[in-house]
Amino acid sequence: MADAACKSPIKICVTGGAGQIAYSLLLEIATGKVFGNDQPVILHLLDIPQCQEKLHGVVMELEDLALSLLRGVVATDKPETAFNDIDIALLLGAFPRLKGMNRSDLLAKNNAIFIEQGAALDKVAKKTVKVVVVGNPCNTNALTCMKNAPSIPPQNFTCLTRLDQNRAKSQLANKMGVSVADISNVIIWGNHSGTQYPDARHASVKQGGSKVPLTQIMSDDAWLKSDFISTVQTRGGEVIKARGLSSAMSAAKAIGDHARDWWYGTAEGEFTSMGVPSDGSYNIPKGVIFSFPVKIAPGGAYEIVKGLAQDDFDTEKLKATYDELLDEANTAADLLKAEK
Repeated sequence: MADAACKSPIKICVTGGAGQIAYSLLLEIATGKVFGNDQPVILHLLDIPQCQEKLHGVVMELEDLALSLLRGVVATDKPETAFNDIDIALLLGAFPRLKGMNRSDLLAKNNAIFIEQGAALDKVAKKTVKVVVVGNPCNTNALTCMKNAPSIPPQNFTCLTRLDQNRAKSQLANKMGVSVADISNVIIWGNHSGTQYPDARHASVKQGGSKVPLTQIMSDDAWLKSDFISTVQTRGGEVIKARGLSSAMSAAKAIGDHARDWWYGTAEGEFTSMGVPSDGSYNIPKGVIFSFPVKIAPGGAYEIVKGLAQDDFDTEKLKATYDELLDEANTAADLLKAEK
């Protein structure tokens, strides 16, 4: 820990700070699993007024960990306090979909939340802040947040599809009888929803010290085009059915993976999946936050991986998930006009 004394703390805001995902994530951040065991951190925790007592309990637990990397904790129900001068915003908090609520109702509730948070980020966060939206519908929430923070570069707004990528890698590892650590370059395209397209056909597997295209080893193309995709698409719902709650440990791990790669960069020859503003790649028009394969340089500059071969099957899948995102974006825009 000698180097930690020489480094300035990074300020990280976690919204939904009293929630179950945050409860797992905060430990990973505070113990150095996300940003390194030599990087001090200051945590800013935001939650709604009704959750402040629970949030206070989380703060007490963080204090009781007695961790040398944790240099301070701010707990609040005010976005401008939570976002003040932060380096990273992990936006977990969102309005949940309740029984009987349709998708437009959910978008309306979350539109208001992410309009407010985008404006607060614009006002008080560092202009270099890295924003990761997790609260669903995360792609469109990220778009709303981005549009309401015009002084922060659009590329600083991303949404989480790493959980889907991790789920996909696990399914492939189980199918092939290999370690998840040996699989790389699995892609999640599009929306974090039932239309997402998990794509393993550009992935690699380590064998005998070298990387081999997964499709050279995996001969079951029918499985890759059917059960593999549907299992990843529906995994979140299956977790809810089994435990009565949404994914928490796995979501926290995925958020940490996303943040770590964005902060330190992807490994040489590898890419990861992130929801980012479309630049027109793969015929996905601008105006949506779409999950693409990206390569990330140390410090956080990323670029969408270009030139991956696609066939009619891929094109159909990308169009379906884009169409859903476009519909969400248009609904969110209409809601904003109605509010004005």
